[in-house]
Amino acid sequence: MRHSFVMTLAEVLSRLHALADSDKVLFKQQKFGIIANNALGVYIKDIKDIAKEIGSDNELALALFDTGIYEARLLCSKVFKPRDVTEALMEKWVVTFENWEMCDSFSMGLFSKSPFAVQKIQEWSTRETEFEKRAAFATLASYCMADKTSGNDLFESFLPILLRESSDSRLYVKKAVNWALRSIGKRNQELRKLAIQTAIQISEENRNSKTAQWIAKDALKELQGENLNVLDYPRAIYRPKAIKK
Repeated sequence: MRHSFVMTLAEVLSRLHALADSDKVLFKQQKFGIIANNALGVYIKDIKDIAKEIGSDNELALALFDTGIYEARLLCSKVFKPRDVTEALMEKWVVTFENWEMCDSFSMGLFSKSPFAVQKIQEWSTRETEFEKRAAFATLASYCMADKTSGNDLFESFLPILLRESSDSRLYVKKAVNWALRSIGKRNQELRKLAIQTAIQISEENRNSKTAQWIAKDALKELQGENLNVLDYPRAIYRPKAIKK
């Protein structure tokens, strides 16, 4: 357990308010396109520092989210235990996402490590709202790294979804589709080949879509690169070396 003492909701909110800076709200909006309601103006680095002090605390995380304060919700995503996430909580949270930072914080930190990751990737990929749909692909991109044991069949099953959604021109959806495609290709060499084939298919089947052409071109640039860092997932079962006689 990381934390050495328990913080109360009042103490955490006091910390956040002490760090508040309205200029940072404007800076994040102008520099990173992060438009957030009820924001104090606290950088993610400071939120992560507070999260390290708290450790895991589900009860506090839920209380933080329910304050409606932007940074408190970000903090919720960093102190709730991923394995304790329920489907109901995922649905409660995902509909509130208003920008990519909030979406990715929950998708990467919680959703991709939850028991419902695969189910929600499939379900949310058809959502109409931009950041609910992004959550599907941000979760998938992170799930490629979080799941070290599943075989290729599972990840192959996501490729038709990426092909299907490759013409969605909304900025934060198309970037996440591209991100997920590249992440699948970096799991192992076989999936790399299949991801490259999917990128080519995206390009060929959507010649009049600038979005699809960008997704394919950008993915191919990385996946066909000589210096691509390809992981070895699923991890091979460890077998001790034979003792020389």
